[in-house]
Amino acid sequence: MKIVVTGLVGQYPFGGVIWDYIQYVLGFRALGHDVVYLEDTGVWPYDPIKETITEDCSYQIEALTRIFNDFGLGDRWIYRNAADGKFHGAGETLARELIKSADLLVNVSTASWFEDYDVGVKHQMFLDGDPMFTQIGLHDPAKTSYTQRLRSHDSHFSFGLKLGDADCLVPDTGIAWKKTLQPVALEYWPYQHEAPLDQFTTVMNWCSYKPKLWQGKEYGQKDLEFARFQDLPLHTPQKLVIAMGQGIGKKRPTAELEGKGWGILEPDQVIPDHLTYRNFLKQSKGEWSIAKHGYVVGKTGWFSCRTACYLALGRPSIVQDTGWSEHLPHGLGLIPFNTMEECVAGIAKINGNYQEHSLAARAFAEKRLDAKIVCQDLLEQAGLV
Repeated sequence: MKIVVTGLVGQYPFGGVIWDYIQYVLGFRALGHDVVYLEDTGVWPYDPIKETITEDCSYQIEALTRIFNDFGLGDRWIYRNAADGKFHGAGETLARELIKSADLLVNVSTASWFEDYDVGVKHQMFLDGDPMFTQIGLHDPAKTSYTQRLRSHDSHFSFGLKLGDADCLVPDTGIAWKKTLQPVALEYWPYQHEAPLDQFTTVMNWCSYKPKLWQGKEYGQKDLEFARFQDLPLHTPQKLVIAMGQGIGKKRPTAELEGKGWGILEPDQVIPDHLTYRNFLKQSKGEWSIAKHGYVVGKTGWFSCRTACYLALGRPSIVQDTGWSEHLPHGLGLIPFNTMEECVAGIAKINGNYQEHSLAARAFAEKRLDAKIVCQDLLEQAGLV
């Protein structure tokens, strides 16, 4: 099939963001399909060096060229500069031809809408990476255009594994959400035999956006959940290090967190691209991480794309339970937690038999996260094969 994958690699060519989108391209390509990445967000470029919005997209073009060459994808990408409407990479003619006649459009997290295209692609697939918040947005009367465009897709998938469950608080949208996990191109995430640094890590942002209100209740970000576990370093001898963005308004309480024993690193310094991001995960003993408040209290079953990469490397993960434990096997290599006591016990359990947990983590990835398996499942659930 001719497949178009959307994303935000050019707009945010940093750390894990690159992997979030590129692994769909790699997965469908590994299945033998003709895949092109197309980024047309309608958002002006951001230059992180100058720290400003700009009409100059040279930073984006340089980043996309480097990234796609790294993965052997050459010119299989197209980027449109919203400032002047010009196309880069494989160009405008191919972009418009694909949106008119391709077999499948994989729209990852509302990255692109193609408003001025002749849209004739045979099947439009939407992938929701932000359950609860996406669905609240679909009920926002100020977002009717967004809602109409999202609903116009032929199939809808979500990382929310509990959507539709009786105890899941995600608003009903009338959409039959199919369930999926983040694909991991395992050849780029080989099992790590080398001894890691003696530290559990994660990558997160203190707060990505303001809380969303639904039926009188607020659903917030990771800052709210982190507050429940901020004393963890005081209860375990295990070193804990986080590459943590400062969040909107730069409100991360850095001094307070470091005073409690957390190692806090700046993401733009330690994981500026896909290679340093992978290396940061490789050097970690495992992952410890919380989830967004909205994912947890909404009982969404959200499962992290970042955790998927840790597991592929054979790095065990102990991560907050959003309800995903009801749908995925756990206990070896992957451990859920809801309380401080479960955090401490989970870390001790992994450290007590590290090799077994490491092998189990990789086995989980090979069975459930392999990009070929995940992408094939998307096609099968959508009725395309």
